[in-house]
Amino acid sequence: MSANIAFPMYDIQPAATDALAKAVQRYFPGARFQRPADLLSHWRDDDLLLSQTCGYPLVTLLPDVQVVGQFHYTAPGCEAGNYRSTLMARREDAGQSLADFRGRIAAANSPDSQSGYHALRNSTGHDDAHFRSIVWSGSHRHSLALLQNGTADLAAIDCVSLALFEHYIPQALTGLKAIGETALTPGLPLITSKHTSAETLAALREVLGKLAGEKAIAEPLLIGGFSAASRRDYDIILKASSYA
Repeated sequence: MSANIAFPMYDIQPAATDALAKAVQRYFPGARFQRPADLLSHWRDDDLLLSQTCGYPLVTLLPDVQVVGQFHYTAPGCEAGNYRSTLMARREDAGQSLADFRGRIAAANSPDSQSGYHALRNSTGHDDAHFRSIVWSGSHRHSLALLQNGTADLAAIDCVSLALFEHYIPQALTGLKAIGETALTPGLPLITSKHTSAETLAALREVLGKLAGEKAIAEPLLIGGFSAASRRDYDIILKASSYA
C-alpha cells in the first residue's frame, strides 16, 4: 500500500500540521510523514498515500494522481470547498483597487501557483501588460515580505494562508492592507497516487471526514469540514486560464 503522507501547503504552524499527520497515522499506521523539499517529485511518488497540492499543478503537471477531496476552511473568503485570494498592498499606498496598480510591480510565489499567480492574472483579464513586472518570491510569506520592504507593490495571497498568518505570524502582515479579492475557485486538492486502491481511497475519504470534525485537530488549521472531489471539479481552473 502507498505509504507516504505530507501536508505541505498550509504548514504555517508546524505543530498543528504534525497533529494532523499523527491523526492520519492512527488510521494508516504504516504511513510515513514527510516535509518534502521537492514537491513535484513528492506529488508524483508512486508511494504517495496522501498529500495536498495546488489546483494549477493538479490540472497541468499531475495527470495521473487521484483526487481524494478537499478540506473546507473557515477562513474569511472561503465558501464550502472553495477559496479565493486577497489582494494585498502596503497600507501607505494610495492604490485602492487592482486598476490602481497598473504599471506597478507584483509579487507571486511561483508561476504554477493558482492562488498567487493565476488568480491574479485572471483578475486582470489575462492582461500581461497590467504589471510592469512580476517578482517570483518562492512563497506567500515571502511575497508579503516583498511588499513590506518595497520591492513589490501588490500580491495575491490565498485567504487560508492569510488567516493563518494573521493568527500565528501577525508580523507578516504589519503595514499591509487588503484592496480586493479574486474569484472563488476550488480549494486545494488532497491527492493520492494512481496506484492507491479504490478501497484505500474510500478509507482516506472516511478518515479525513472524521478528522475534519475533531476540533483539537481541525481548528488550529482552520479546517471546518471535508468533501470528496474528483478531477472534474478542477476543470474550471483550466477554463479560466489562457494557457488551456
